[in-house]
Amino acid sequence: MKLTIIRLLAPEAQDKIDLGKIWSENAVMQLDLSENKRLYAAKFNDRLLGAVQVTLSGTQGVLTALSVREITRRRGVGQYLVEEILRDNPEITHWKISAHEVENRDVLHAFAVALGFRSQGQDWEK
Repeated sequence: MKLTIIRLLAPEAQDKIDLGKIWSENAVMQLDLSENKRLYAAKFNDRLLGAVQVTLSGTQGVLTALSVREITRRRGVGQYLVEEILRDNPEITHWKISAHEVENRDVLHAFAVALGFRSQGQDWEK
């Protein structure tokens, strides 16, 4: 199967199990989704491999809690996820990757810079 990026409007039971392998179970239970607070995920073989919360406000978007399952990292999943989110939201002209809830800031820094983001304080902007 092909890796696909999906916007989850209402995560199903299996989605929540998969998200629990990406984030803590507590983070999954606290998801508050709306038109401006979105959840995007990378899906392969009916399983979620990575996810990110996206908050939109006017022409600004913030990516929070960007994470890919450890076993799947360094295979382009995160890059494809971010690229598809940017493509899916062309009205957003200013993007930020938040360092909030990041496991390893150095790894995220290298990832963000590789995608064309630049460091701005604790976060990265494009």
